[in-house]
Amino acid sequence: MSDASLRLSLPERLDLPAAAPLREAVLEHAGKPLVLDASACESLGTPGLQVLLAAAKSWREANTDLSVEGMSEACEAQLAIFGLTPQDLCSKELAE
Repeated sequence: MSDASLRLSLPERLDLPAAAPLREAVLEHAGKPLVLDASACESLGTPGLQVLLAAAKSWREANTDLSVEGMSEACEAQLAIFGLTPQDLCSKELAE
């Protein structure tokens, strides 16, 4: 198996209609290093956030890399409302 991480692009709106398809897409990559490309995402709703937090928890428990790249300022601001940062959606602490 390659050391390269798989990439999954997040939709522009990560709301209720997008949550179930995202969950299925994420589960297809369970147990494998995964990069979530958030560059197109401009709106982050609670259902989408639940999927991302559950994925981060699952990847942490599996000791597998999960990271988020390219998150917009709008999504970071929406995460901050929940008291979260993009790092909270990753499986491991980022080196500072």
